[in-house]
Amino acid sequence: MQLGAFSISLSVKDLATSIAFYSDLGFERFAGQGEHGSAIMKSGDTLVGLFQGMFEGNMLTFNPGWDQSAGEVNPFEDVRVIKDKVKAAGHAVSQEQGDATGPASFVVIDPDGNPILFDQHR
Repeated sequence: MQLGAFSISLSVKDLATSIAFYSDLGFERFAGQGEHGSAIMKSGDTLVGLFQGMFEGNMLTFNPGWDQSAGEVNPFEDVRVIKDKVKAAGHAVSQEQGDATGPASFVVIDPDGNPILFDQHR
């Protein structure tokens, strides 16, 4: 499967404090809107998403159709195709969002309880 860009999505208590911390580690703000409680930090090809008040716990995130710089990848495997493959392998999916085309997402939980978000933006 072509899963797209990978990042870790962290649920943070204070967005500004977390931005400052990751900046001290050499990350630069890449995307996200602070007024909406999010920032995407980047160091090389490493992405860390910081989210305040958006979800509980941390999760792995894949963005089908994107590379590590949020550039479009063509061709790419649509998130609905990935979801069908995950279901066919016997894994339950939850939090399904989206229509028949365009942006969509779903979550699958790994055997150790870690949520994995598949989040397609295009």
